[in-house]
Amino acid sequence: MAAVPKQTTMAIKSYKNQAQMLVKNYLLADPFAPYTSILGGILACKVVYDLTDLISSFYIKTYPSLTKIQRVDWNNRGISTTHAIFVSALSLYFVFWSDLFSDPHLTGLMVFRSSQLSTFGLGVSLGYFFSDLAMTLWQYPALGGIEYVIHHLLSGTAVAYSMFTGEAQLYTYMVLISEVTTPEIHLRWYLDTAGMKRSTAYLINGVVIFIGWL
Repeated sequence: MAAVPKQTTMAIKSYKNQAQMLVKNYLLADPFAPYTSILGGILACKVVYDLTDLISSFYIKTYPSLTKIQRVDWNNRGISTTHAIFVSALSLYFVFWSDLFSDPHLTGLMVFRSSQLSTFGLGVSLGYFFSDLAMTLWQYPALGGIEYVIHHLLSGTAVAYSMFTGEAQLYTYMVLISEVTTPEIHLRWYLDTAGMKRSTAYLINGVVIFIGWL
């Protein structure tokens, strides 16, 4: 195997350093982090939607036979599931393991504490709420009624306030822990739609949902 020229290696390292500087000084910098994270959340939703559609077309036998709105709902639930896994994991980290809100040696009241990561995570979540709300309004009322719209407006407003002000981020993440049951709820819908309502997987998933809500 031919060796990579030294000039090429140096060029790659230079581009890598420039990319790292871009992320550190602009994408994750305090003035830009909220906006880039929201945009990143929206773009991630689009990518997950397309990947869910692609993977389901190849590996789920019943997917091609679904109606158009069922496929939209199917793919949209893929977005919701991915967001739930992301935000519940981040929430569990900040609430139970991170020192950001538990270290008594940090200055300032706990309610006013925030970090680049905590702000970025809320921004990604806000991007999801924007995307899901837009999808709901686009297909209204097939994906959810007025109560669904109100829920997203209120949730998005609360997350946006906490993200932009840096206040009450701990309590926001405590509420977002409830997303931990969302993947199981969507799996229940997937199994039902795929004609597997009487399967063992459906029963086990129901038990997991029950335990999760305890």
